[in-house]
Amino acid sequence: MAGLWNSSDTKEWRRVVKEYQAVIDAQGVASLPELDRWYHNDLAQAIASREQPFVTHEELVRVTRWKMSRGVWRARNLLLVQANDPALVEDTSREALRAIPDPTAPISILARLGGVGPATASAVVAAAAPNLYPFLDDLVAAQVPRLGPPAFTLRYYAQYAAALRERASSLGKSWTPADVERALWASAGGKAGVR
Repeated sequence: MAGLWNSSDTKEWRRVVKEYQAVIDAQGVASLPELDRWYHNDLAQAIASREQPFVTHEELVRVTRWKMSRGVWRARNLLLVQANDPALVEDTSREALRAIPDPTAPISILARLGGVGPATASAVVAAAAPNLYPFLDDLVAAQVPRLGPPAFTLRYYAQYAAALRERASSLGKSWTPADVERALWASAGGKAGVR
């Protein structure tokens, strides 16, 4: 499954990353295309527009819905995320985003919130700083040979993010770890395996 990962052909990587939206649309999840557009465009702009970057409770819930729509739905986790106090979400996310560019501190801080583990935390941080942080996705992680089986731990995320940053650097200045994550997810065909 490491086909694209092992390629150093930037044209192939560009072709696959351009297929990302078509793969999103083909997943068969009605809300996913809109959530994905919101996540990659509106959320990043909203975070950047704030004097002290943070996410709102509503945004954290939407990030969680996006993540689960693209992967595995875990209703209990969504309920836990929804149960967080809105002020606590803003304060915690503000503290986490201030910790950028530390490789793991923002993830660790956000994971203090109910229902938020390294994957959800990485989704928030990747929206805020895609040039440094990729979203932790098991389909993507499975394509990175030296990582071993996907694990949703802080230690695993640190290794995963470092590998994607390294791959982005090898592809050229215009590539971010978030771009690499999207290309690898698209190359796997998403959770539905369609491409």
